[in-house]
Amino acid sequence: MNSNEPHVTGHISKRFDQELEEIRNQVLSMGGLVETQVNNGIKALIESDSALAAKVVKKDHKVNRMEVDIDEQCVQILARRQPAASDLRLLVAIIKTITDLERIGDQAEKLGRHQLELTDAGFSSDTFVQLERLGELVSKMLHDSLDAFARMSVEDAKQTHAMDKKVNKEFDGLTRQLITHMMEDPRTIKQALRVSWNIRALERIGDHAKNICEYVIYLVLGKNVRHLDLDAVEED
Repeated sequence: MNSNEPHVTGHISKRFDQELEEIRNQVLSMGGLVETQVNNGIKALIESDSALAAKVVKKDHKVNRMEVDIDEQCVQILARRQPAASDLRLLVAIIKTITDLERIGDQAEKLGRHQLELTDAGFSSDTFVQLERLGELVSKMLHDSLDAFARMSVEDAKQTHAMDKKVNKEFDGLTRQLITHMMEDPRTIKQALRVSWNIRALERIGDHAKNICEYVIYLVLGKNVRHLDLDAVEED
């Protein structure tokens, strides 16, 4: 267990330490699966890969199952151990994190479903080339948020949290482009709307990754930073 982790090791019951470590590892495993789902969903769209898109859709149930299993284990620990202080924060942070991971998984599934629908509708892969930059930003943000969770690093969490502004800027730029295309050529409205659903899904993934960073900060510092300016929090 990393020495930077906030919860106290060396409980009277070594089994309690093992339970906390096991559940953290399960969260990271779930995060790895979700990250793969997102990357495959993006790739399926950009490369018009229907086989990969179908794989993403099919695997979503695994993400859901992991969330249910981890949540149940947390509930059992809360009931049996009645943890306090940093251990309680750890379990609360885990419960919140897996909720966001499951929702990220849902957005990845949407990417897969949209790709399959658009292939059936006859749209070409060129339709989604413009999503590539946003996809890269969101993918990195998710990866870095999970890395911050693994390291329990406030600094990494802060830096990743700040990436959400870049994601939103890219999202806004793409949205403006789509609106312009629809105004200039009404025949592109259906295609543009389809693209907009996917950039919205990507933007939502960024929001959930930002939430995970906030849970890391809460876990390490014991401070709820949702809706707050992180620089001001650090000065405080």
